[in-house]
Amino acid sequence: MTTKIKDTQKMIEDVLSVYPEKSKKERAKHLAANDPTGQCSTCQVKANVKSRPGVMTVRGCAYAGAKGVVWGPVKDQITISHGPIGCGQYSWWSRRNYYNGQTGIDAFGTMHITTDFQEKNIVYGGDKGLDLAIKELHGLFPLGRGIGILSECPVGLIGDDIEAVSKRVAKEINIPIVPVRCEGFRGVSQSLGHHIANDTIKDYVLGKGTLEKTTPYDVNLIGDYNIGGDAWASRKILEEMGLRVIAQYTGDSTINELGIASKAKLNLIHCYRSMNYICRTMEENYGIPWMEFNFFGPTKTFDSIRKIAAKFDEKIRKNSEAVIAKYTPLMEKVVAQYRSKLEGKKVMLYVGGLRPRHTIGAYEDLGMEVVASGYEFGHADDYKRTYPELKEGAVIMDDATLYELEEFTRRLKPDMVGSGIKEKYSYHKLGVPFRQMHSWDYSGPYHGFDGFPVFARDMDMTVNSPTWDLIRRKNEKNL
Repeated sequence: MTTKIKDTQKMIEDVLSVYPEKSKKERAKHLAANDPTGQCSTCQVKANVKSRPGVMTVRGCAYAGAKGVVWGPVKDQITISHGPIGCGQYSWWSRRNYYNGQTGIDAFGTMHITTDFQEKNIVYGGDKGLDLAIKELHGLFPLGRGIGILSECPVGLIGDDIEAVSKRVAKEINIPIVPVRCEGFRGVSQSLGHHIANDTIKDYVLGKGTLEKTTPYDVNLIGDYNIGGDAWASRKILEEMGLRVIAQYTGDSTINELGIASKAKLNLIHCYRSMNYICRTMEENYGIPWMEFNFFGPTKTFDSIRKIAAKFDEKIRKNSEAVIAKYTPLMEKVVAQYRSKLEGKKVMLYVGGLRPRHTIGAYEDLGMEVVASGYEFGHADDYKRTYPELKEGAVIMDDATLYELEEFTRRLKPDMVGSGIKEKYSYHKLGVPFRQMHSWDYSGPYHGFDGFPVFARDMDMTVNSPTWDLIRRKNEKNL
C-alpha cells in the first residue's frame, strides 16, 4: 500500500470516527482510497446495498429512477404518476429533458399528470380512478402514442391491479398502455427503477415499431436523456461520422423509436448504469452488439469517435478522422481560453449514474484534478470502471452522507464540488463553488463539441466567481 493510499485511508478513518462503532464499521466498507490498478482489495468499495438506517442518504427511489430517468423523457407518451401528488410533482420539476414537439399536442414530457390519491383511495383503492383518468387523457390528448402508469408507494401497499386496468383499457382505446411497478420502496435505490422501466419497454414496446428500411449504419443512442440538449449534440457527431441514429433512448424519444430500436446494428450507450440492462437484452434477443462511449471533453470524445468508427467500414473511419480534424482547432481554442484559469484546481464529484467517471477527462482537459468521486446508486461494475480514471489516493465514495461530503470537503479543500440538487444549497452556505451536475445547473449541453465550450465556461464561471469570497468571510469557522 502506497503512502498516498495510506494517507487517504487515515483521513477516511478520521471522518468516520464520530459514528457509533457499528455504523462506523458498516460505512468503512463504502469509502476507500483509490487504487487505479484495481488490485488493492481493501481499496474497493462495497456498493448497491441498502443505506444504513439512521445514516442520512441522498439517494433517490425506484419511482425516481423509472419516472425521472427512463420513461419521463419519452415525449409522446402520456406518463401518469399513480398515487399522491407529491412524488409526481417533485419528479416533474427536478429534471430537464429537452424535446422537439408542441407540449400538450404531440409531446407531454414537461406535463405533470397524476391520479392525486386521497385518503379514500388508500382505503377503497384507486383502480376506478385510474380507469377514468386514462380515458380522459386519451380524449384530451389524441396524439399521445402511449400511456405509462408509474406507481408510487401507496399503490404497491394497497395492491391496486394496474396491470388489469392497463390491459382492459388498452383494448378500448387501441394504444399501448404500460404499467410500471416502480413503487419507491422497492429495491436499494433508483437503480432498480431503471431496471423495472427497461423491462416494461422490453415487454410492451421493443420490437413493435415501424421502420421503412434499414441501413448498415443504423445505431441507437442509448442512455442519453437530453439534459440541456446533450443527445442532440451527440447525435450531431454520430451523423457527421456517417451513422444514422434511429432511436434516441430515451431523451427526445418517441414510442416508435423505442419500438424500432431492435433494428439497429449497434447500441451506443452513454449512461451505463441506467441502460446496460436493455443493451444486454437486445444483444441476447436481437444479436445487437453494444459499446460504451464518452463525449465529455475533447480527449474522451476523440477516443470514442475512433472506437465507434472501428466497428464500421473504411468509409465511416475516414469520415471520423475528418470530423476529428474539423473540430480539433475549436477544442484547442476552448482549452487555450480556459485552462490558464482552471489549471491545478481541485474538483470533488458525487453524482448519479455516469458523471462521476465520464466527466473526469473533461476536467483534466482543462487542467483540473478530480480528488474525490462517487455514486449515489452505483454498482460494483461502475466502480471497476472508475478506479482507472482517478489518480492514486483519490477518495472513492459510495452512498455518502451529507456529513461525509462536508467533512471530505473540509479536509480536501476542493476548489469546486459537482453534485446534485439536494447538496447544492448546503455547499452554497459553506461558500464552496458548486455545480449541480444532475442537470448542469440549468445550463448545457455539456456533451460533444457543442457542449465542451459550455462546460468550460461554466466551470470557470463557478470556480472563479468573486461571490464565493463574500460568503466565505461569514463561514470561515465552518471551513
